[in-house]
Amino acid sequence: MKKQQIVAVLLLLVLCAWLLIPRPAESGDEDEFAGGETAPPIIALAMDAPVGDAADVPFVRTARISSQEYASTVRVRGRTEAWRLVEVRAEQAGRIVSNPISRGARVSEGDVLCEIAVDTRQANLDEAVARREQAEFEYEAALDLQRRDLQSDVAVAQYRTALEAARAEVAEADLALRRIRIVAPFDGIVETRTVEIGDFLNIGTVCASVLDDDPMLLVGLVPEQDVGRIEIGADVNAELISGEIITGRVIYLARAADPSSRSYRIEVEVDPGQLGIRSGITTEMRVSASRISAHLIPPSALTLDDSGLLGVKTIDSRNIVAFRNVEIVGDNTSLLNPGVWVTGLAGEVNLITIGQEIVFPGQSVTTEFDRP
Repeated sequence: MKKQQIVAVLLLLVLCAWLLIPRPAESGDEDEFAGGETAPPIIALAMDAPVGDAADVPFVRTARISSQEYASTVRVRGRTEAWRLVEVRAEQAGRIVSNPISRGARVSEGDVLCEIAVDTRQANLDEAVARREQAEFEYEAALDLQRRDLQSDVAVAQYRTALEAARAEVAEADLALRRIRIVAPFDGIVETRTVEIGDFLNIGTVCASVLDDDPMLLVGLVPEQDVGRIEIGADVNAELISGEIITGRVIYLARAADPSSRSYRIEVEVDPGQLGIRSGITTEMRVSASRISAHLIPPSALTLDDSGLLGVKTIDSRNIVAFRNVEIVGDNTSLLNPGVWVTGLAGEVNLITIGQEIVFPGQSVTTEFDRP
């Protein structure tokens, strides 16, 4: 055998021996893999606990959260609406003889909106007054004759009937004369004016419409699943589409649903002093509903399970991670204690606030926070 072949065979034998001979295990490797042990446990630290020297160890932070009484709210989309809007109509026929009040003017109860010509109404009143005086004189004379037994009871009754008829004619003529002035029925704003000077009004013709904007109303429709949570007198915070915030209280909640939407009409009276609100503005109302037990948690603690359900992860008394489904019922925008209100948690819980994404339900963890 040649020298080169002998060298090659020796090198091959040395290489095979190096591959087959087992190497000594490094310190810690046997502890890691022997016996099929799992990865090191995850340490759960309190919210204010220091990480310490275990910065390279995965950890989660926890906070002790207790239930609190929370006034839930129902969101209702609606609009502003005037307290009342009335079309003031003529009760006497006649021609307009003075300029009607202008649109947009603010009026008080009793202010003249339109004035009709007097025509023969004053003369009719004077005639009625004269007839009443004659009837009174005849009735007094009949009574005097009756006292002397010179007048029958039937004749006296006829004179009394004539007197009452004359008085009624005076009242009717006086009312017709007073109705030539069409006045505002309440304080408000003249929204429309339909006549001008010289126009002829028939009985029932609209002179103007008056809008009562104090107080203003907020109206909307409450879904049937939420109507049972609202009570008369409940406080309401509303935001107009312009960004203005107003307050009020519920004064009416329908007992019958709207046939098309299966929702219930709600009316909110705006608190006094909030003037200048126009009717018909879109608004979103937050109506205070029933008080419930809820937990205020940081929004970052929310997570999803494998099914996509919203919830949080907690640690129970055995230091086992658990997933709890929750429902958001409100939010807290306070800078001192921001968060979201949720239901679905019972009593006091140890909530994982940081690291909930790296642990799973059923996993055992080590807690390192003080329990009060």
